[in-house]
Amino acid sequence: MEESIFGALQLLVVGMITVFLILTIVINLGKALIVLVNKFAPAEETSPKKNPTAATNSIDANTQAIIKATVDKLTNGKGTVTHITKI
Repeated sequence: MEESIFGALQLLVVGMITVFLILTIVINLGKALIVLVNKFAPAEETSPKKNPTAATNSIDANTQAIIKATVDKLTNGKGTVTHITKI
């Protein structure tokens, strides 16, 4: 009886140590991969933001009035339209 409990505890400790070591290796390899990618991969270039007034000018006055009236109706007069951008 004592031998089976000792064997079970030994197997439990060996299994837990093995899992701990494997997870430590995975975590460290993940950190190393992040460092390598950040070091060698080029950063994404962001395009300059477009002027929102230029997009607003392309929307006709009737559509702007409809959008503003809809926002006013849905928010009970509490919401305002600051700019409209065509997507």
